[in-house]
Amino acid sequence: MNWRPRLRTSGWDIEVSRFTVVYDACCLYPAPLRDLLMELATAELFRAKWTQVIHDEWVRNVLANRPDIAPAKLQRICELMNSHAPDCLVEGYEHLIDVVTLPDANDRHVVAAAIHARADAIVTFNLKDFPASELGRFNIEAIHPDDFVSFQFDLHESAVVIAARRCLRRLRNPPKTADEYLATLKSQSLPKTVAALRRYAAIL
Repeated sequence: MNWRPRLRTSGWDIEVSRFTVVYDACCLYPAPLRDLLMELATAELFRAKWTQVIHDEWVRNVLANRPDIAPAKLQRICELMNSHAPDCLVEGYEHLIDVVTLPDANDRHVVAAAIHARADAIVTFNLKDFPASELGRFNIEAIHPDDFVSFQFDLHESAVVIAARRCLRRLRNPPKTADEYLATLKSQSLPKTVAALRRYAAIL
């Protein structure tokens, strides 16, 4: 991967948005979505966070479904993610797990990490597993990835287009056209994002 380095202007770091999200493992499992979310994170439009447990979960599921991928390759991706997103790895949240009540107790660690990180939202496909009645106690909301990226598009249109362009230009094996890339994103359950980006297909 070749995510961009931290942005700088005249030698000073640009102020990072205070809006903070935790990426759930289900959003990091599919490579095209993971790549786009990482491009947005390294553009510093918001603060993106995750934990080692979240890393372990998405890596474990990829290996279960893609035994052709070497574990070392996925470990390298985790290392690159940690090094390219400022202050992304949440630690020391475990004591908060027991204060969270969810339909699936195995998801409590995600909310605990979000509480500890003072996150505003959890980006996840599994909205039903993170009920608003529980997350609201901690001033956190669950956001579908399509809504999240669309929200970023509304706020930072050019930055999202540039992020998508960088993702597409990195595809080499095989390369894809803009239409093929947008079809891939649509297959990742991102119809709103695709509709917004399609207007810029000619420059992707």
